[in-house]
Amino acid sequence: MARRKRQAASGGGAEDDVNLTPMLDVVFILLIFFIVTAQFIKEPGVPIVRPEVDNKAQAKPLAILVAINAESEIYIDKKVVDPDEVSFTIKQMREDNPRGKIVVQADVNSEAEVLVDLMEAINKIDGATVIDISAKRD
Repeated sequence: MARRKRQAASGGGAEDDVNLTPMLDVVFILLIFFIVTAQFIKEPGVPIVRPEVDNKAQAKPLAILVAINAESEIYIDKKVVDPDEVSFTIKQMREDNPRGKIVVQADVNSEAEVLVDLMEAINKIDGATVIDISAKRD
């Protein structure tokens, strides 16, 4: 009885309340959509000083990332990889990402011989593979 008096005094009934449940459902669905479709940027795992070049093209972030640091150590997936095991490691990564480009980030102070050996090892796996070399962005 007291409840009816309060509802009558406020001028409305239960129909005047705003139901927020459908709006929250839509917000959660949008949140899930953006999380699922987001592409995450891969990092090499070591600090790399990239060379400056004139011709620059953007690579997709779903690429297989290989880094060579200043001490000429090869990093794949943030782990040091022996030069003899590079082709095996890239073959394994190709199974997970068959369409991804291979991007090499070589430090300016690294040895060119290591870069050439790395590119030859990648070429032995698949001669049609395009190897992109990462450079400094302005």
